Amino acid sequence: MIRIVIAEDQALVLGAIAALLGFEPDMTIAGRAVDGDTALALVRDLTPDILLTDIEMPGRGGIDVAARIAAEQLATRVVIVTTFARPGYLARARAAGVRGYLLKDTPVEQLATAIRTVAAGGRAIAADLAAAAWEIGDDPLTDRERDALRLAEEGLPNREIGVRLALSPGTVRNYLSDAAAKLGASNRIEAGRIARGNGWL
Repeated sequence: MIRIVIAEDQALVLGAIAALLGFEPDMTIAGRAVDGDTALALVRDLTPDILLTDIEMPGRGGIDVAARIAAEQLATRVVIVTTFARPGYLARARAAGVRGYLLKDTPVEQLATAIRTVAAGGRAIAADLAAAAWEIGDDPLTDRERDALRLAEEGLPNREIGVRLALSPGTVRNYLSDAAAKLGASNRIEAGRIARGNGWL
């Protein structure tokens, strides 16, 4: 029996996925979470075979949870199911140890097959998304540049970003300038838009 924890912040989607997978004879839903922190706690406590998770959730996102699972060398394998068909997200997910990456419009039969594949030690990635990932290239941003861009997207000035990241305003300016240059953007707003569009934020 494949034991699954599902992490999804939309209650309707969470319930639907749990109900559909509950009909599979070789699967059981061990736990449900509406945010990343709860998902990680359930994985630590229940050691399920699979964590089926969304990317964007309150607290930790799905990729962050996957990275933590990998860092703690937990046996649970991660499958992401998301609406975000962004190659950059796929690249970050793979770097975090994610074994499966599917879109939410995937038929339940394909989702169940993917879960079985990952539980058996394989990988399952939406074919069209995998092809697009080859075309977009690698994420050029550093973690600090990503952090600065996220806060800049919120409209925060360099000084406030510096306070949040424990950096000087000048260092923040340099990070944002470097990020814009790498992305071929004329300013921080455009840089944020490009990075988010590629799934790098």
